[in-house]
Amino acid sequence: MIEPLQADDAFLADIADAESGQPEALHLWWLGQSGFLASHRGVRVLFDPYLSDSLSKKYADTDKPHTRMTRRVIAPERLTGISLITSTHNHTDHLDAETLLPLFTANPDARLMLSPFNIAFAAKRLGWQESDARFLSLEIDEHKSTMDIEISGIPAAHEALSPEFMGFIVKIGPHTIYHSGDTILFKGMEEYLRQFNINIALLPINGRLPERRISGNLWGDEAARLAKDIGAKIVVPCHYEMFEFNTESPELFETTCKTINQPYKTLRAGERLTFK
Repeated sequence: MIEPLQADDAFLADIADAESGQPEALHLWWLGQSGFLASHRGVRVLFDPYLSDSLSKKYADTDKPHTRMTRRVIAPERLTGISLITSTHNHTDHLDAETLLPLFTANPDARLMLSPFNIAFAAKRLGWQESDARFLSLEIDEHKSTMDIEISGIPAAHEALSPEFMGFIVKIGPHTIYHSGDTILFKGMEEYLRQFNINIALLPINGRLPERRISGNLWGDEAARLAKDIGAKIVVPCHYEMFEFNTESPELFETTCKTINQPYKTLRAGERLTFK
């Protein structure tokens, strides 16, 4: 099993060190799959966290086992001080009750941002009422401000465009993060995204193979070229090295970034990037 660069106590210590040592900077940690933690001036945002083994247990005795590749970075109940949690769509690795319920116990004032088309599904999965104040809905092409964060809902095609699939543009201080959710390329995508002046693009690279029998994502070279086309200052790959049946090497992504001169950073689980 792949070991995170930092996990458990060491991971929490790195968060504390980063925030106390460089409080004006934006700090970004990869949590595995599409999960990221962003921190800036006391505001912590969790993007699509999957911090359990729920899928490995669910599919253990099926013909599609979800065998975990990378050890969990942190137990969800140990993450505190979270202001906002996103869920780009209803797939369990992006909307996981075994992750979210302990997170909200530890962070009762946090909000879960998701499409209004997914609230009924999420409420059933989490055992909440649809009217629960912890839900914060955002439609595609809608913009909201909350907790000193500006957020925009972005279309996503997993593998088809649907209001149930989305990405988020999150502006924290001077930094603009694009978390695409699960998506492939779609017509007009590059032009649409260029308007946001994206600094940091977080893009999936696991691709799409029919034999996996699941909806797919960008291939590594597509992610690299998309980042270049939208003017991203840096691109970070994700959605790989979580499940053995649904992963790809970052090599194609890295090679393409180098070829087209697109700045990138491939993180290990638990690793931090800091932007001043």
